Amino acid sequence: MTASISTSAMAPPPTVASQQAKPMVAPPEPLNVILITIDSLRADMPWVGYERPIAPRLSEFAKTTVSYKNAYSLSSSTSKSVPALLAGRYPSELERTGVFFTRYTDKNTFMCEHLGAANIPCVAGHAHAYLGKGVANFDQGFQAWKLVPGITFDPQTDPHVTSHKLTPLAIEMLSDSVLTGKQFFAWFHFMDPHDEYKSHTEAPRWGSKLRDLYDQEVFYTDLWVGKLLDYIDQQPWATKTAILLTADHGEAFGEHSLSRHAFELYDVLVHVPWMFRIPGVAPRNIETARSHIDLVPTVLDLMGQTTMQGLRGQSLRAELYGGLGSERDVICDLPKDDFNKRRRTFLRNGVKLIAFEEDERFELYRLMDDPGELKNLARAEPETLKTMIAAYKEANHNIAEGTVVGGIRKREK
Repeated sequence: MTASISTSAMAPPPTVASQQAKPMVAPPEPLNVILITIDSLRADMPWVGYERPIAPRLSEFAKTTVSYKNAYSLSSSTSKSVPALLAGRYPSELERTGVFFTRYTDKNTFMCEHLGAANIPCVAGHAHAYLGKGVANFDQGFQAWKLVPGITFDPQTDPHVTSHKLTPLAIEMLSDSVLTGKQFFAWFHFMDPHDEYKSHTEAPRWGSKLRDLYDQEVFYTDLWVGKLLDYIDQQPWATKTAILLTADHGEAFGEHSLSRHAFELYDVLVHVPWMFRIPGVAPRNIETARSHIDLVPTVLDLMGQTTMQGLRGQSLRAELYGGLGSERDVICDLPKDDFNKRRRTFLRNGVKLIAFEEDERFELYRLMDDPGELKNLARAEPETLKTMIAAYKEANHNIAEGTVVGGIRKREK
């Protein structure tokens, strides 16, 4: 949830391409949805070619899913990406405080408020004190919202090991009688890949560098997510439950002289895994770029619910069920706060523009040829830059700036 500036090249992300259409599967009755998010989970995982077997359970899970190989979080820190994911809007559009650990006001509308109005319970379990009930205020609409025991807030890092606590909490919440016989939405956010990176006796030893320890953290988290998946599969409601698994952002280990996350919007920080396991839907990979802006409309569609006003994304249900999805622009948004000037990215057909500060300067990358964003083409391709800036500004014009309550505080020394 925090990051520091500090230099290994991330495994190349897949090329941008349209997926092959599959025969349509008749949509089932409205589904339950379980969202599993893993903090700081990079896109270069074993199921897309990373050489270490750091996630055996998720690698098996991936074989049963519709997987978006070019998926993007909405921002590069939990405090910006998660509330936007739950609201279906860009972080800058939400009314909020101007500090890094942002608090959101009750004037924002989140998905579970909408579901609650339809008498559908939402439950959530978490493992970081920032995600405590009422702290950031994006627990709005959840009927039950719980933290694992024994955690304290540290603004610089996450010193706790919690996956072994969160899985039992998730199982307890999913077995609660309040959900019996009802349609429901549940969300569980696993924290252990977040720094500080710890060694685990359950995980293989790959070395002592930060990435080695991070890989152990992923292995440990994978073990406990696997236990949660096993529990879900044993329940009578499993056959009418969609499981969505993704990350709130990525993690850097030297790319662009960055460590950890936040502060920038390079792909290592915003390119994330995103998988959907839906009963009756054939597994496949989709290479068309998508982002979490589509999560809320997709969840509502899978649950058979009406849409919400003000959503920026589109439901992915048709392409999840075998339809051919068209290319769409992808925007990532890092609002200004007391640690950061604004960053935004605009991705169109594999060409990525990064806008710094208040559009004071730009970088340009062709991700198909340069997945690590090592060669800035802003000077080499002036006409492409001009075209992309014009398209970005047109899209940017439609992103309303939400009220920043209390202004932007100066960073304390």
